[in-house]
Amino acid sequence: MKRPSLDEWILEAKSSPEAGENGMYLFHNGVVRAAPKAGVRRGEERRADVEGMLFSYDREKLAAAIERAKALPGIFHVRVWLNEGRLSVGDDIMLVLIGGDIRPHVIDALQSLVGEIKNECVLEKELY
Repeated sequence: MKRPSLDEWILEAKSSPEAGENGMYLFHNGVVRAAPKAGVRRGEERRADVEGMLFSYDREKLAAAIERAKALPGIFHVRVWLNEGRLSVGDDIMLVLIGGDIRPHVIDALQSLVGEIKNECVLEKELY
């Protein structure tokens, strides 16, 4: 799947009708890493390298998560792209752009949306 341009996304965001409300934009770019997720989260020593990942997502759950993010205080711009299929180490998993009025609102919204996507919308299977 072709990865969108972050440069194009930010130019589109800055020319949108709500652009004047945004004082900050944050991007998240999740990528496939060689270290297994469970080991990283628990701080364990790496035993084997990940060679890739099978990645898919539920489009309805994603759309609902995006709508919830747009409803958060001070958030005026949300854009998400998720990859799909068999991915290799270094491949992009997801791109998320959040625009909002002030830093705390934008940081909280990005944290919330990426967490919901990872926990509720996607299926990831690491390949060894």
